[in-house]
Amino acid sequence: MVACCHRAPVVHRRSSESEEVGPAVVLGFSIALIVFSLLLMLLVLMHKGKGGGLSDMFGGGMQSSVGGSSVAERNLDRITVVVGLAWFACIMVLGLLMKANN
Repeated sequence: MVACCHRAPVVHRRSSESEEVGPAVVLGFSIALIVFSLLLMLLVLMHKGKGGGLSDMFGGGMQSSVGGSSVAERNLDRITVVVGLAWFACIMVLGLLMKANN
């Protein structure tokens, strides 16, 4: 009895194909990170000062909110959190991509 062992064909990727995809993905996430960074700065600056910080020094603490936060302020808080999470995710993905490229 003759035992015959056949190997499955091995598919090799050409290095040029994988190198073409990597820089485009890194560039895309880098642009997204810049956009999220600018948007996050804008959203943080739009918040009202809560007191006890630098906002008091520049006159932001003179206003008092009697009825609590409005719907617009709560929505601004939610949008800021979502943009902050997207910013963090971009940083994590870029870090993993940079580690994989090395």
